[in-house]
Amino acid sequence: MHIRTRVTESDISKAFSAYIERRLRFALGRFADRVGRVNVRLKADGPGGHQCHMTAQIVPFGRVMASENDFDLFTAVDRAAGKLGQQFGRALERMRDAKVGPQSVRLAA
Repeated sequence: MHIRTRVTESDISKAFSAYIERRLRFALGRFADRVGRVNVRLKADGPGGHQCHMTAQIVPFGRVMASENDFDLFTAVDRAAGKLGQQFGRALERMRDAKVGPQSVRLAA
C-alpha cells in the first residue's frame, strides 16, 4: 500500500501524517494484497471546517473514493478512512459475485 498525502491551505506535521497512515492501515489492512496507491487530500474548508478526500486503487483494476467534511480534522480523517474501508470491501464483494465460472456457462447453454 502506497499512501500519498496532499495538503492545501493548511499546515500538517509528520505526526499527523503518521496518524493518517495508521488509520488507513487499520481500515484497509485486511485487503493489503489488493490495495494499490492511496491518495489523501486535506483542505481547509472555510473557518474551522476541514475536508478530507481519500481515493484507493483496487489491484488489478478499480477505484473507490470517500469524502468527509468536519470541523475537527481528526474526525474527518477517521470517518473518511472508515467509509473507504467499507466501500473497498463492497467493491471486492461485487467483483467476486460478478465472476463467471465454468458451471454458470454450462447452465446458460
